[in-house]
Amino acid sequence: MTTTTMHALAALHGLAIGDALGMPTQSLTLAQIRQDHGVITDFVDAGPHQRIAAGMPAGSITDDTEQAVLVGELLVEGGGRLDPVRFAEAIIAWERTMEAKGSLDLLGPSTKTAVERILAGVPAAEAGSTGTTNGAAMRIAPVGIATRATDLDALVDAVQDACRVTHDTGLGIAGASAVAAAVSVGLDGATRAEALDAAVAAAAIGATRGHWVAGADIAEKTRWARAYLPTVPADDRIDVVAQVIGTSVASQESVVAALALVSLDLDPWETVGIAASIGGDTDTIAAMAGAVLGAVHGPDAWPDHAVRTVVEVNGLELPPLVDGLLAIRAGADH
Repeated sequence: MTTTTMHALAALHGLAIGDALGMPTQSLTLAQIRQDHGVITDFVDAGPHQRIAAGMPAGSITDDTEQAVLVGELLVEGGGRLDPVRFAEAIIAWERTMEAKGSLDLLGPSTKTAVERILAGVPAAEAGSTGTTNGAAMRIAPVGIATRATDLDALVDAVQDACRVTHDTGLGIAGASAVAAAVSVGLDGATRAEALDAAVAAAAIGATRGHWVAGADIAEKTRWARAYLPTVPADDRIDVVAQVIGTSVASQESVVAALALVSLDLDPWETVGIAASIGGDTDTIAAMAGAVLGAVHGPDAWPDHAVRTVVEVNGLELPPLVDGLLAIRAGADH
């Protein structure tokens, strides 16, 4: 297995690990998380306050990983292109399957609105004109694996293609571009600081794409957060992320929160545990941070038991998907 393959696999494992760590805490307040779990340091079952993932066992992934795998499979199927209509059909089918299972872990607000518009007859390529939340960023890691970041404009082109159906706004594209760029350069040997530099640069490009919707600039907010958060005393960081940066589904909060946590330069496993403990959209924040950290650090990022748990509990088979995505990445060089 090549170094690039190991780092790509670690990125998807990191996404799943962060997602599973955040599963029991998603959408809870800090007070509820502290009452039920304290600070997350390992996989735990959904607790008494958890409604979205009620009853789910420790190590279970959510829609973040499932939709990332779906995007990856469609990219491989399309030879590197994510067809808008095919994606719309697949995401609708995914939610119907989840509803049939009785799951409450369904589509996020932007994706749900886009799907409803598609079902109402709006062309798939026009349905995402209002999507600003983190749904595209949470599932974008496969695009970063399949696309080199040597040309950031080309990378953002690929990201926008993946965002078009559900999050075709400057905010949605900027957030997804930041995560994809950090993952992509991580596969090429970037340090954390270099990955964050690429994230900021890609977010600045992404903000100029798609439909304009008011919101804080993700590139500028990330620049500020990555400089500020490391100066905060360790015991205060969770409160600062929750209260100052923000942990909602808004891209300009959750994507920035994930990247700010990466900037702390802590052990990756500790970092995603903190991300799972901060309240709000914890599973998505931890998943995005995990994807970046896995891409940068490779398999050394994650304890063996963590990888084994998410693979076995969820029946994940990621190596073939990684091979397909990296074949696209290699093909772009020829």
